[in-house]
Amino acid sequence: MARLDDIPAAVLARRWGVPQCGVFRTLPSSLDAIHDLGGQQSPSGTVVLAEEQTAGRGRDGRAWRSPLGGVWLGMLLRPPVPAAGVLALRIGLVLADVVEEVLGIRPTAISGPRAGLKWPNDVLVDERKAAGILCEGRWQGDVLQWLAVGIGINVANEIPAELADRAAALREFRPDVRRVDVLDRLVPALVRLTAHGAQLTDFECAAFARRDWLRGRQIRTPLAGRAAGIRPDGALLVDTGAGTTMVREGHVELS
Repeated sequence: MARLDDIPAAVLARRWGVPQCGVFRTLPSSLDAIHDLGGQQSPSGTVVLAEEQTAGRGRDGRAWRSPLGGVWLGMLLRPPVPAAGVLALRIGLVLADVVEEVLGIRPTAISGPRAGLKWPNDVLVDERKAAGILCEGRWQGDVLQWLAVGIGINVANEIPAELADRAAALREFRPDVRRVDVLDRLVPALVRLTAHGAQLTDFECAAFARRDWLRGRQIRTPLAGRAAGIRPDGALLVDTGAGTTMVREGHVELS
């Protein structure tokens, strides 16, 4: 029987309140597995976890290294759901809170949060990437059929030496952390997010602003200028010097 941290998949589904959960030793991509399940009429809330991915990916098809020890999660969501860009930011807010809770971090007015958010889909701990989020829709004409959510979290997996200055695993900050410690807090919260509105609330925008790693930094792509926060529809605001322009998607690179 498939297990994660010695817990059977069926038990995980019950404790997380999802209709079904599959745990696999190896998958090319948990996100692609969710798309396959979407086409097979699997119910909304279905979860797939891979011990290891051989072809994990991030935005724009970028490779995501997914060795043993990390959380490589896919979830199937069916309409009504918010737009992918809004949902990814909401998931980031939840995931940042989960990371700080798991690590025992208590942000203060002086220190601020340790988990930052880099638009559109990265969670950083102490300036290094610890998790990424990718939401992909499948459409029939102009009707959304399902949304596949992919989340990769560096928990207890090895970080290559060449990435150590840009990526971090949670075990660096809490050596005894388990994947299920993260998932027990994360998965039930993901299910609840589908009931939220189509736009980010004032509270969510303020919460993002407190964690906004990008704000005030000069960027060169997807638009040259200074990052100036986000809009309620999830778009990034960029001050180009000639005015403020919004960007709905794209990979951000600093100047």
